[in-house]
Amino acid sequence: MELVITTNPTPECYLISVTGEVDISNASKLRDAIDFALEQPTEVSYIDSTGIGVLVGAAHHAEEHGKRFVAVNAQPGVLRVAQLLGLDKEIGITAA
Repeated sequence: MELVITTNPTPECYLISVTGEVDISNASKLRDAIDFALEQPTEVSYIDSTGIGVLVGAAHHAEEHGKRFVAVNAQPGVLRVAQLLGLDKEIGITAA
């Protein structure tokens, strides 16, 4: 099955959807898409309790499906809120 990578960049996130098979012949295509997404700037400078609830819910949903959820490149204000609430230990959140 052919590898198909679809990207959907928005101000809130950079979504990469992958279907098909990843193997030695096309792994570089996936790596390039991920690397490009990771180079995009983050824009979230503030998060309130509702946003925190979304992150916690996503982490629990991922865990239920045997997956891991992490937030990376968090801006200092967002990271501080997560640290104060202990969220950084629950889901794994790292600074920009």
